[in-house]
Amino acid sequence: MRTGELSGCPQRMETTPLRTALGRARLPRYTSYPPANRFDAGIGPETVAAWLEELPADGPVSLYVHVPFCRRVCFFCACRTQVARGDAPLDAWLAHIAREIALVRARLPGRLPVRRLSLGGGTPTILSPEALDRLGELLCGAFDIGADAEISVEIDPGACDAARIDALARMGVRRATIGMPDLDPRVQRTTGRTQSLEVTRETVAELRARGIDRIGFELLYGLPHQTAAGLGATLEAALAEAPDRIALPGYAHVPWISRRQRMIPEDTLPGPEARMALAEGAAARLHEAGYVQVGIDHFARPDDALARAAAAGTLGRSFQGYEPEPAATLIGFGPSAVSRLPQGFAQNAGGTGAWQSEISSGRLATRSGWRLSARDAAIGRAIERIMCDGTVDLSWYPQAPATELLLRARTAMIELPGLGRVEGNRITIDTMTGARLLASRLDPDFAPERDNFSLAC
Repeated sequence: MRTGELSGCPQRMETTPLRTALGRARLPRYTSYPPANRFDAGIGPETVAAWLEELPADGPVSLYVHVPFCRRVCFFCACRTQVARGDAPLDAWLAHIAREIALVRARLPGRLPVRRLSLGGGTPTILSPEALDRLGELLCGAFDIGADAEISVEIDPGACDAARIDALARMGVRRATIGMPDLDPRVQRTTGRTQSLEVTRETVAELRARGIDRIGFELLYGLPHQTAAGLGATLEAALAEAPDRIALPGYAHVPWISRRQRMIPEDTLPGPEARMALAEGAAARLHEAGYVQVGIDHFARPDDALARAAAAGTLGRSFQGYEPEPAATLIGFGPSAVSRLPQGFAQNAGGTGAWQSEISSGRLATRSGWRLSARDAAIGRAIERIMCDGTVDLSWYPQAPATELLLRARTAMIELPGLGRVEGNRITIDTMTGARLLASRLDPDFAPERDNFSLAC
């Protein structure tokens, strides 16, 4: 294969029931079980406050801060974001984040040790350097964020400068993920995301010059007008920067969930077979470049923590994607942020105004969630292992959910030959391409009309 060229795998292009199902599937990402679209409004601030109080004083946690603002609209994005032309909305957000951190801290048994801190959005670097400094102070005051904690940030190179990178370095950020969906000008015009390679390279150089040297890229396949040549050129540009990780999720066209996606004409999107060929060609090029596949859509250098965790069977999956050895507790801050606690899940009010109103009233902003039963936890563990490892051994599971899961898996394998196999108490898929499809079959409450791509960001 020539540099910059993506190739599908002709010997695997034959249309089969499995391939048709994979190409047309609109499924949850299963960053949680149950997916966030099924969360119950009966889980509110009082319930979550009690859950926080029950956390062990020495238990490590992960933190996520959602910055819901951008300077521009990317039509492909389906996350909870809004455009902020000026700084007034950002100042209000920071004031309410300070109150939310204080509310959570008041319920905790102490300054819990932090394993990971992630800044996402939206565009975290829309915040001024002073606001980033203040956010770091707030979090360090409420939690024990040691030198060994991994602090990461999502970056749009078009909304980041040297002063902000300085502030990120002061905060202790060491890992950055650079969004670079596709460099093809036609794709960029159709999606509203203009981004030059030169600015992207400059941002990477500025990050590395300040010690933020764990670099990842996030590309997308399945975008409007996207071609193998265009995606190949974008992938080569990313590889030229020698990143530790590359994420390559598929674009999900869900205009009934995200209104901004109505700006993308459906007839410009690749069909199911072309979409799969894009994903397969990109994966082949990444393997050729020495990256190993991690889960369904991440690729990492063999010495990267994600790749090592995948090899060791300790890879985890959360609302931020894949992570090595995740903490059992994730606390989310900001509009729409999701927390994962031992007792269950909790999601903040999605709208910025609604979130601010709850926080201003002196309450946690929880609007929905899910209290995990023993059965939920068992099904969730099985789905997570399929999404992370492509296999799960149910020998140590409680008998009732194990029996149910094995029956569901066997039925799926009969209906979709080539999806995988069941051997004794072990379920295995043939390729990670089928992970979400099998997860939906293991999910006893999956409903295509409701779960046609659920979102949590």
